[in-house]
Amino acid sequence: MSKIINPMGRNILSVSTELCGKKLSIEVNRVGFRSSASVLVRYGETVVLGTAMIGKKPVSGMDYFPLSIDYEEKFYATGKISGSRFIKREGRPSEDAVLIGRIIDRPIRPLWPKGYRQQVQGIATVLSSDPTFRPDMIAMIAISSALMLTGAPFDGPVAGLRVGMTEDGGYRAFMSYDEYKENKLDLVVAGTKSGVMMVEAGANEVTEDEVLKAITWAQTAMQPAITLQQELIEKVKVTPLEYEVAKLDSKIIEEVADWTKGKLGAKLHKDYPERNALIDVIRDEMHSYFEDKIGKEKYPELKSDYSEAFQLAIHSDVRNGIIKDKIRPDGRNFTQIRELSSEVGFLPRAHGSSLFTRGATQGMNIVTLAPLSYVQLVDTMEREGERRYMHHYNAPGWTVGEVKRLGSPGRREIGHGYLAERALIPMLPSETDFPYTIRSVTEIMSQNGSTSMAATCSSCMALMDAGVPLKRPVSGIAMGLILDGDKPNILSDIADAEDFAGDMDFKVTGTEKGITALQMDMKVHGLGMDILAAALNQGKEGRAEILGHMLSVISEVQQMSPYAPRVEAININPDKIREIIGKGGETIQKITAESGTEIDIKDDGTVMIASPDSAKIKVAKQMIKDIVAEPEVGVIYKDKPVVNVMDFGAFVQIMPGKDGLVHVSEMSTERVEKPSDIVKEGDKVDVKLVAIDDRGRLQLSMKAVNQENKDDKSK
Repeated sequence: MSKIINPMGRNILSVSTELCGKKLSIEVNRVGFRSSASVLVRYGETVVLGTAMIGKKPVSGMDYFPLSIDYEEKFYATGKISGSRFIKREGRPSEDAVLIGRIIDRPIRPLWPKGYRQQVQGIATVLSSDPTFRPDMIAMIAISSALMLTGAPFDGPVAGLRVGMTEDGGYRAFMSYDEYKENKLDLVVAGTKSGVMMVEAGANEVTEDEVLKAITWAQTAMQPAITLQQELIEKVKVTPLEYEVAKLDSKIIEEVADWTKGKLGAKLHKDYPERNALIDVIRDEMHSYFEDKIGKEKYPELKSDYSEAFQLAIHSDVRNGIIKDKIRPDGRNFTQIRELSSEVGFLPRAHGSSLFTRGATQGMNIVTLAPLSYVQLVDTMEREGERRYMHHYNAPGWTVGEVKRLGSPGRREIGHGYLAERALIPMLPSETDFPYTIRSVTEIMSQNGSTSMAATCSSCMALMDAGVPLKRPVSGIAMGLILDGDKPNILSDIADAEDFAGDMDFKVTGTEKGITALQMDMKVHGLGMDILAAALNQGKEGRAEILGHMLSVISEVQQMSPYAPRVEAININPDKIREIIGKGGETIQKITAESGTEIDIKDDGTVMIASPDSAKIKVAKQMIKDIVAEPEVGVIYKDKPVVNVMDFGAFVQIMPGKDGLVHVSEMSTERVEKPSDIVKEGDKVDVKLVAIDDRGRLQLSMKAVNQENKDDKSK
């Protein structure tokens, strides 16, 4: 630990350790004097500012924990100015920043006391970013450190690592964005000293065993960062803050528990639409009972407390049913999947469509295909590039029976769409094999748990319906957990009641060969590897069952819709690209206008031609071939225009930009006095290329064509 005095008289404290082969340091008291706590975390050339603010007092009338965690990208951190032509300062966060904010939030949120109602804000701002690795996990350490320094009742610290696989089958953290993109595994693990709190992964058909080994490796490798935070707290001598938690009156809890005796349990073991309706009836009866008992004037002030106590009774009933009776709320056993029903191709004008229904959860997916020129341009602090496949997820209020105003997608919608997107990306065909931009949109029709997995399954079927040649189909399932002490009760295909009352939400997607995406969130403090292994293996069986249903609906990739654009590719010499584009884009505009197609040209000379009409593509291909074709000696070019007549001969254009001279002596087998006696500008003639001189000039002959025609007739 080093100590420096800054200009404001504060002791600048710094602690450091080694993390995955590099020095990690945390510094306090250099910046952010008005915040509740602030830290500067350094790792290599990456510097992240972590700030935390704790509200002065609990927010009255709030029934949830007002925690916000944000991750801020700064373009200056990588020495960049935004590539946008109009926007140069940072505005709303990119999707990447939103997703990283969610990753940091998820392991932190469960580590606060239930009923804590003071506002808490954590912000990670990337000030300098080493391009050799991603800065997101350093940001997690920064926010955790800042929250620990506030003295608030945060049961941390937490740390995280993003892990990829090495060529020898090992694991390594702190790879670059491009390395993770090409890696078989991109895994984020976050945890405390005692266990794993959160897991998220994108993968290319890795096995359950490989995932477990990677999680175990990461949990061990992150411990120096947790120990370092604890050391810092001891050095700073943080004073714990006094706080209150919102607690229900125990008398109300007891009253509601007594009233519900005999009204729950087996009587509610119904499918979810019916079960939810029965609960609503019981809730209304409870309110009527206590309103009569307490009085109509006083009860409105207590109604929300009685509603909360009733929900606690429902959660307790769910847990007791699972732990004691081994029966789930809707009557299923632990491994049973809800009733499945699906269809494809039901939207006539869509390029691909599907409807996936699992119990009361339903996802509609629509796939749209477009030429590669429609890719999304990505410009963030970390990367610049193109996004060819996009999955968007929408879930308006009416899907949960609520009135909500429509607006832009929130963090949950972005996160669910991203999970489903990661699930399918490894199975997409290459641009060469399928030169299309693909947009997949999931419109949730009904929510009752695991809608992100419904989005994955419906997306897979819609892609197949659209004619996208997936390597293998992908299915997904959400797993749950109810702990009975140390004994786990693992549930396949969880619904809302089990999610709300449970201890884990674990989503896994994959093919018959392996896992493609993974997301796990703990609601208790840490999780052992044995439970994770059991959940993964049980999830594998559930995925297989759901995949079997999907394949019974659509087993093969369908033909493309007649309304989808056809895209064909031809390869040209990259040196010829300029000729196709023409001066100021004149040539390519002419091609697209005359052929009625869309054309996209890659730097490597790949030319993509798109149109719903294959005949138009053929026209455009021929026009391009004519432009890039090289003249060949001995070839006869028919019906070519005379572009200029001179005293010594005529110039004929045998292909765009390629004119050759027919000397007067080569116009006819008979003597020609003046070229204008034979041809005039605009005439179409047949010519043969007889030679190309050392200066590249083309020598043409009409006489040679006539002679060949005579020879053919004599034969």
